[in-house]
Amino acid sequence: MTMEKQLSPNHLLDVTLHTLLIALSLFAAFLLRFDFRIPEGVGPVFWSALWLAGLVKLPTFFYAGFHRGLRRFAGLPEVPGLLFGNLVASGAFGVLALAWLGRRLPGSIVLLDLLLCFLVTSLARFSERLYREILQREAPISRAKGILIYGAGAAGAALSRDIRANRSTGYEVLGFLDDNEGKRGTLIMGIPVLGSGREAAAIVNRLNKRCSRIEKIVIAMPSCTGRQLREALANCRAARVPCQIVPGLNKLLTGKVLTAQIRDISVADLLGRKPVELDEAPIRSSLEGRSILVTGAAGSIGSELCRQIAKFQPAGLIAFDQAESELFKIEHELRERFPQLPVVAALGDVRNAGRMAEVMEQFRVESVFHAAAYKHVPMLESHVLEAVTTNILRTCNLLNAACTHGAANFVMISSDKAVNPTSVMGVTKRVCELLVCNQPGDRITKCVSVRFGNVLGSNGSVVPLFQAQIAAGGPVTVTHPGMQRYFMTISEAVSLVLQASTMGNGSEILVLDMGEPVRILDLALNMIRLAGLEPYEDVDIEFTGLRSGEKLFEEIRCSGENMLPTYHEKIRIFADPPMDPKYVAGWLAQLNFLLLQRNPSKVVEHLRRLVPEYRPNGHWSKPSEAPLGPTRERTGTGLTPEPVQAAARFHYPH
Repeated sequence: MTMEKQLSPNHLLDVTLHTLLIALSLFAAFLLRFDFRIPEGVGPVFWSALWLAGLVKLPTFFYAGFHRGLRRFAGLPEVPGLLFGNLVASGAFGVLALAWLGRRLPGSIVLLDLLLCFLVTSLARFSERLYREILQREAPISRAKGILIYGAGAAGAALSRDIRANRSTGYEVLGFLDDNEGKRGTLIMGIPVLGSGREAAAIVNRLNKRCSRIEKIVIAMPSCTGRQLREALANCRAARVPCQIVPGLNKLLTGKVLTAQIRDISVADLLGRKPVELDEAPIRSSLEGRSILVTGAAGSIGSELCRQIAKFQPAGLIAFDQAESELFKIEHELRERFPQLPVVAALGDVRNAGRMAEVMEQFRVESVFHAAAYKHVPMLESHVLEAVTTNILRTCNLLNAACTHGAANFVMISSDKAVNPTSVMGVTKRVCELLVCNQPGDRITKCVSVRFGNVLGSNGSVVPLFQAQIAAGGPVTVTHPGMQRYFMTISEAVSLVLQASTMGNGSEILVLDMGEPVRILDLALNMIRLAGLEPYEDVDIEFTGLRSGEKLFEEIRCSGENMLPTYHEKIRIFADPPMDPKYVAGWLAQLNFLLLQRNPSKVVEHLRRLVPEYRPNGHWSKPSEAPLGPTRERTGTGLTPEPVQAAARFHYPH
């Protein structure tokens, strides 16, 4: 492609500009060399040198890409390129000038020309940005919104630069807040650091008295912890000024300007969780080109699993659920976002063993992610039979189908409520963990459970409940002032589930690192403040007492579990002592018999036989005289079974 074909009208203007700059820098070099009194005989040398400089430098500048830079977005990373282009151009100019003009052209002129040409080409590159950020700043902005930036670091400086370069935003940065005392009184792009966050109220009052109305504080601390963000939010609230946030650095790489990404603070921000860094290579090798089945695909976790799995180009994605409308929605979304991916919306109930076998065989499923379950703790306390049938027997059916049809992986989503359970929901999840972990050695399917806590924004979680109560004017209901829970975002939880699915050797429980537990009361207080209201003034908080099956805090590890090494800092691997397969098979057979009798009390007692650490604290907390079955013995045989009606071989009821 020729230079003429590449040049647009704007590029032609650049060529004209650089021609003038080349002439200007060479003329100035001659003036400096001869103390602004150019001798009469030097004129022909100047014109010859000018012709030669244009002949050499213009093509060099073109191929160095001087015409491609957008002056509006010029930055320091471009300076080395400008310097290198000038060095090459001046070097070639000096060699040719020496060969053609000889000693008639002093060498000092070539050196002066290099320095001056680098200076003027750099000024040309930065001209529009300098105009926007310095000269335009002096022009008054009509009705500009005065803001403070909380955080005088790289993100704050970038935001200030972006606001100054985009006058249409209607913002004007009047100062910075930063808790680093060493930055107090310093200037960032001419804007002062006024003080610390704790002084926000006094600073805002002082500026407002000077007719510089502060209408917003923008928190620009992408790497801050949850505690730091909560403190910053409290400081902004003390100043009685609305505050917003610049998202984390991992969310800034979208091609949008910073001002377009300023948003309100969310509950997830207050958790202060660092972005999860996935090792995508093993995940891709585990999912790419495989037929993947996701149960509970219409739910919060299941639908996010489908979205993230789809990015790794599986051979097919089977979204299985019995919720027809929600299943239709996720199918439509996946087809829109991933048009090349074969997506199957499989409608059915996981409790139907025949349907599961049909799906496994029809689509030749190679990996199973089991996210279907009943999970509402208080409701399941009143519906024991449904909880056991759905959570335990459906897992049995799916696990049996996966192993029978030779699936490579089976991943079950569990809960921290399975650790030392006090609820029906928790004990059913613990039973499922034990069933998944105690697979016979001749199975080719690698089976693991993934255990994590509450998921922010999931169906039935406390966050939507609090949002609805705040929108209604309160009161916000909290069961107990000391209640704590582990929280994760949906995206983070699913990302770590995918990572965990590639780890371990099977028959293990993988526990995700959820950081520090969060007090539910603190969550309620922060959500009220995020809505621009004051707790106990605008919205009241009521304590309703612990509900049936609830604990004050959750644990992440059972006492008998052995922790195994792992390469991922966010995942821990636990292994349970092995159980006698005959005992488990007999226990399942007896469970089926008790479910047919429709006697919840006997079913609860039977659950305690397999999970002796289960201690109901609600409706089922009456002491029982029935033996609690096996006790854990730290021997090579694991659990010692009681003489229960055992099956001849290890199998799962249909």
